[in-house]
Amino acid sequence: MGRLFVIIATLAMALTCHAQEEAELVNDTLRTDEVSIMIDTTKQVKVPRDWSTWKPNPQRALWLALVLPGAGQIYNRKYWKLPIFYGGFMGCIYALTWNNMMYKDYSQAYLDIMDNDPNTASYNKFLHLGVKITDANKKRYEELFKGRKDKYRRWRDMSIFVMIGVYALSVIDAYVDAELSEFDISKDLSLEVRPTVISNRGGGNPLQAQSVGLSCFLNF
Repeated sequence: MGRLFVIIATLAMALTCHAQEEAELVNDTLRTDEVSIMIDTTKQVKVPRDWSTWKPNPQRALWLALVLPGAGQIYNRKYWKLPIFYGGFMGCIYALTWNNMMYKDYSQAYLDIMDNDPNTASYNKFLHLGVKITDANKKRYEELFKGRKDKYRRWRDMSIFVMIGVYALSVIDAYVDAELSEFDISKDLSLEVRPTVISNRGGGNPLQAQSVGLSCFLNF
C-alpha cells in the first residue's frame, strides 16, 4: 500500500507540473500574439500617390534641369518634349564635331600651302582630280583655303552657342511648365463683351450726357 501511495503521489505531481508548463506556454503564445498585434497596428499604411492631383515643384524642376538636361521634363511628366531637346543636343553635337573637323583640315591645308614646303601638301586632298597648284593659281587657293577655314570656324562656334541655347531653353521650359501647372484653365475662364451706356460727367449738353460703348467682363 505504501508503494502504491508513493506511485500515485508521483503521478499527481507529474501531471501538475505538466499542466503548469502548458499554461505557461499558452500565456507566452498569447503575449507573442499581443506583441504582433501591437506591432501590426503601429505600421503606417502607404497610400498610393494620386497622379491626377499631383503638381510639380518649380524649384525642383529647375535644379533637375540644370544638373541634367531633360530631367526637368521627366520630373514634370512631359515625356513628349524629350525627343525635341535631345534631338537638338544631338544635332548640335554633330554640327560641332563636323565643323571642327573641317576647320582643322582646312586650317592645316592653309598652313601647308603658305609654308612653301613641298613635303607638306595636305591640301592636295581638297583638289579635283588632275588639278595641281602652280604659281598661277596658288594665290586663289590660298584665299579659298583661308575663307573655308574661317567659315567652318564660325559654324563651329555657332554650334556651341546653339547648344547652349538649347540647354537654356530646356531649363526655362522645365521651370515655366512646373510654374504654370497650377494655372487655372477651367471652363470658368471667359471674356464677355457687351454693349453698355456710359455716362459723360460734366457735359453741358443734355443730349451728350450719355454715350453708347462696349464693356468687357473677365470671369476667373
